[in-house]
Amino acid sequence: MPYASIIVPTFNSAATLGETLEALCAQTWGDLEIIVVNDGSTDHSADVAMAHSARDPRIRMITQANRGLAGARNSGIAAARGALIGFCDADDRWRPTKLAAHVAHLEAAPDVGLSYSGSTLISQSGLPFGHAQTPRLRNITSAHLFKRNPVGNGSTPVFRRAALEALAWRPATEMERDWVFDETFRQSEDIECWLRLALSTDWTIEGVPGLLTEYRVNASGLSAHTGAQLASWERMVRKLRPRDRAFFDRHEPAARAYQLRYLARRAISSGDGGAACDYVDRSMAASRLPLREEPLRSAVTWAAARALRRFGAGPIRTARTLLGATRS
Repeated sequence: MPYASIIVPTFNSAATLGETLEALCAQTWGDLEIIVVNDGSTDHSADVAMAHSARDPRIRMITQANRGLAGARNSGIAAARGALIGFCDADDRWRPTKLAAHVAHLEAAPDVGLSYSGSTLISQSGLPFGHAQTPRLRNITSAHLFKRNPVGNGSTPVFRRAALEALAWRPATEMERDWVFDETFRQSEDIECWLRLALSTDWTIEGVPGLLTEYRVNASGLSAHTGAQLASWERMVRKLRPRDRAFFDRHEPAARAYQLRYLARRAISSGDGGAACDYVDRSMAASRLPLREEPLRSAVTWAAARALRRFGAGPIRTARTLLGATRS
């Protein structure tokens, strides 16, 4: 039995899936299996996966009708045999030592259920942007997770199987397997899962040093559907609030302010000054905590939004560099 399972959801990702699989096969910790979940792709993703599995028997593929990212991950979890289970989206890459770092971390810290790392941001062509996600690694409280989501993206975490099992449930309409990720979400499914782990179990969440994930940014889609993303975030809050109403009463205003500031940065990246100003103003109205905790980033966001609305995109290029590119 492999010690670790890495789940790779893919939907029409033939252009990048090969890079992802090559990076996973190059892990220095070799006792692993790689489960590609072909989530109803209509391109050549299946052919790419099969070609790589012919060269490396640690790769196997599951094919299903499209169920979305959460559904693909759940199918991968159901098929996984490892004591540790990691996730890597089909357009991202892992650095060679990533799995080894998480194995060592989880073996040394038996209370940790979710281990994650920082990420380098790469372009569609696979080249570094010069920006990174460098999150806090220790003392991750539920409040910090809610406000700042240090896990960052869905290609960073490696879980203990027991932690995922603690999250699993089976909806009445589900006939095939348990859910860990909520398949009714098409956005915010990551933070919903991480926060549910923090609020409903005793497992600790910690990070390991290093930029061990390479996270591909679709620059043309940075600010698409920010309204839908906010609605999904709000739905996540409504779903989890009954688990700890006092927690949400205390921390929701600041978490909303951080979320709105993040959406303002996405709007700036796409050149929508009106939306950026609206998100900034709503963020400030929700809570001033981001301004106190991160005054420079908050001030740059505010100034860039105003400059974009008044002068257009040219004068804020430097501010966009300071803010960095992000992908939800």
